[in-house]
Amino acid sequence: LMLDELCPNVFLQRHALKLAGCQMGRVITVIRLASGKTVIHSTAAFLPEHVTEIREVGEPGWLVEATNFHDTCAKEGRAAFADVPYLVPPGFKGDDRLNASAFASLPSEWGDQLDVIEVGGMPKIREHVFFHRPSKTLIVADLLFNLPPEAGRWTHGFMRAVAGIRVYPGMSRLFRFCIKDRAAFSESMRTIVALDFERIVVAHGDPIVDNAKAKLNELLAMHGLSPQ
Repeated sequence: LMLDELCPNVFLQRHALKLAGCQMGRVITVIRLASGKTVIHSTAAFLPEHVTEIREVGEPGWLVEATNFHDTCAKEGRAAFADVPYLVPPGFKGDDRLNASAFASLPSEWGDQLDVIEVGGMPKIREHVFFHRPSKTLIVADLLFNLPPEAGRWTHGFMRAVAGIRVYPGMSRLFRFCIKDRAAFSESMRTIVALDFERIVVAHGDPIVDNAKAKLNELLAMHGLSPQ
């Protein structure tokens, strides 16, 4: 077990996640604010030792789910951090049973350290992108995938055939299909690409640490989704 420090005050914890026989993995991002409290981005089937690692980084302040497509481990994740507020997108499955609150006004303690931008035009997914200003780190859920070679031939073959991703980082066909209002999507992308980020953490795969903004812009252009 190891909680890796990607950059100052941003830590990554990797978990196994198998879907349709694919080794997708799930990356949990722990963001430590100036107050010492942490924001735990995404949930997993946390073991006690995972929880201990996270608590050693700082006092858990909030557990967040960034997309309505990440309810897989919500019950286990909520149980592991039952003592902190749980923030989820509007319409998140089981939010009433999980004592969750939909993103509305952000906690004042986040101040100017953490920005949250909803990816527009996607009423089913309601993905929210996080930007940690001090470290210039963008944190996404399913907007981008960056699966490593060790995910295996079956996983990469499946993602190529079904998700339409041939080169990583990539954007899945399913994600693109869920864009119902291209103008709203484009507007939110304009806001996101204007942020001063140097790296991108993805929920599935390795962080993008080189030329992250250029790679995001290239992907958007490839799929005809560049901000207007």
